[in-house]
Amino acid sequence: MSGPRVELRDVTDGDRDRLRDWRNQPDVAQWMYTDAVIGPEDHARWFAAALADPSRRYWIIELDGEPVGLANLADISPANRRCAWAYYLASPAVRGKGVGAYVEYWMIEHVFRTLGLAKLWCEVLVENEAVWKLHESFGFRREALLRQHVWKNGEPRDVVGLGLLAQDWTAVREASRERLRAKGYALD
Repeated sequence: MSGPRVELRDVTDGDRDRLRDWRNQPDVAQWMYTDAVIGPEDHARWFAAALADPSRRYWIIELDGEPVGLANLADISPANRRCAWAYYLASPAVRGKGVGAYVEYWMIEHVFRTLGLAKLWCEVLVENEAVWKLHESFGFRREALLRQHVWKNGEPRDVVGLGLLAQDWTAVREASRERLRAKGYALD
């Protein structure tokens, strides 16, 4: 069975406008910490700083050669052997097809096997249940409930903090690989 071909490639200067357009889409922005529309100048400052910061790393998610989203690591701390991560799929047409699950698998493998870190963590708006449940299906455990942590549309929102330790991943890695294979993803 041949499944979707998902690849992650480094963000380049040519992605700058695409990322701003994606981030300003209402169905992407609804899950971010900020509500404001991002203007060209603010985005240019963020983009330059993001690509120059060694504690961050960004990838474009491609599905069958087409850019469909962004994944990133943040707060990369070799001294503390941990980092944070996030992703979004900007194309509504690819949601629900297992692309997010494949990206999650790829990022976890990169953090633990390539970077050799001991912990991966993330924060998710509590109402984004599909995403925090996806994280839990990959072994993440809820470590925090950050009450009224951000304000969206003038209302306070709670945030779920989740963490995955390298040993947690070892315990669920094979089952995670099997779920992806069942969806047609080829894993090396």
